[in-house]
Amino acid sequence: MKIAIGSDHRGLELKQKVIKLVTDAGNEYKDFGAYSEARVDYPNIAEAVGKAVVSGQFDRGILICGTGIGMCIAANKVKGIRAGLAVNEFMAIRSRQHNDANILCLGAENDESQLAQMVKAFLTTQFEGGRHQTRVDEMTKMESEL
Repeated sequence: MKIAIGSDHRGLELKQKVIKLVTDAGNEYKDFGAYSEARVDYPNIAEAVGKAVVSGQFDRGILICGTGIGMCIAANKVKGIRAGLAVNEFMAIRSRQHNDANILCLGAENDESQLAQMVKAFLTTQFEGGRHQTRVDEMTKMESEL
């Protein structure tokens, strides 16, 4: 898989750990920033990663900021993105199984004890479809009504 990855300045250190997990699992990636600890505005990075995923250039994305909340909100403004915030493996699994999330959002200030499990779950868990597809379709319809 090809993974689009981005962080703000607060997520820089965690992003390096995520990149290692992604590449160790045999996936390709592109880093959309930040590239230093200099302050950046996370909406710009979330938009770039979101557009790269929606365009089909990348299969999924991973975004990181202090809490993960800002990146998640910003990414979900990109039409076609279903970004989910996870703080544990269960949330990462459910974001894929039930919501067909195409971006995982992580918080650099959160507990990292399940980081490897969250990234692996996000990259390997399949969307269940069925009743969940109906709900994803409803969300997609909401986007077209704006």
